[in-house]
Amino acid sequence: VYEKYFGTFGPMKRHIAWSVTKSVTNALTGMAVLRNAVNLEDSICDHLEVRKAASCQVKLKHLLQFSSGFDWTEIYEDKSNQASSVLAMLYGEGHRDMASFVAEHRLRDAPGTTFMYSTGESLLLLSAVQESVQKTLQKGDVFPWEWLFTPIGMRSAVLERDAKGHFKGGSHAFATPRDFARFGWLFLNDGCWEGQRLLPEGWVTASTQVSEPFKLRALEVESGDAQGQMWWLNKAVPEQGLNDVPWPDVPGDAYAARGHWGQSVTVIPSLDVVVVRVADDRESGAFDLNQFLSLALALVR
Repeated sequence: VYEKYFGTFGPMKRHIAWSVTKSVTNALTGMAVLRNAVNLEDSICDHLEVRKAASCQVKLKHLLQFSSGFDWTEIYEDKSNQASSVLAMLYGEGHRDMASFVAEHRLRDAPGTTFMYSTGESLLLLSAVQESVQKTLQKGDVFPWEWLFTPIGMRSAVLERDAKGHFKGGSHAFATPRDFARFGWLFLNDGCWEGQRLLPEGWVTASTQVSEPFKLRALEVESGDAQGQMWWLNKAVPEQGLNDVPWPDVPGDAYAARGHWGQSVTVIPSLDVVVVRVADDRESGAFDLNQFLSLALALVR
């Protein structure tokens, strides 16, 4: 319907997705479930070598819902680098084996009892999926392309790995805006593409309902945040005192993959719309997602 680019950026240039990658990890996990390569009730220790026995309490479903209970600090700017678990994982002591770095954190809470947004959990989830897919199907290096990117035409997609060879499932996917729109279109169509089911039946619905750990006890949640399974939702969560929807000018069934510095892939099923934005917003408060989406919908209407 409409697209607009700024400066030298254009439709053929890849852009880093940052945490939009977490929703890609959601999709790849669903595809592994569809092929019986993993079960969400599996312990991380069923698929990864984990030195800390207590961490074996953590299941894949806990990672999918950001409810592992690991004592993790998700900060990026304005604090000491040493205070950030995610920066230590990506660029510091954990960079050689990021999954092991995450799994060696102490358990702050019993798994499944609290919600805490964590790039480490999404990376750990995709690492576990990758190891299982390699053991059962011998496709650990190629399954993101064979199962997701190639079937839906995301030819520009890049998914970085750590030094261990595991995909960075929390932050380092790259693609063009049009290809991110393809990813949104897959979810808009309930995980089907050109008549072929790529995600399990019910996966999209389950991923876009407020998760039980979020309802139970959400830690360090900003006003207006609501989470399903690695997707942000336009829903009130009265259990957490969040009585208003995050994007009041947008239909309540909207949900979004969102990333640092302004990335977003928003799916609005009731209007049959996908809205993609790539950006580099470094100034706090400079962008209003609700206003942006309402303007996009005005064009659609």
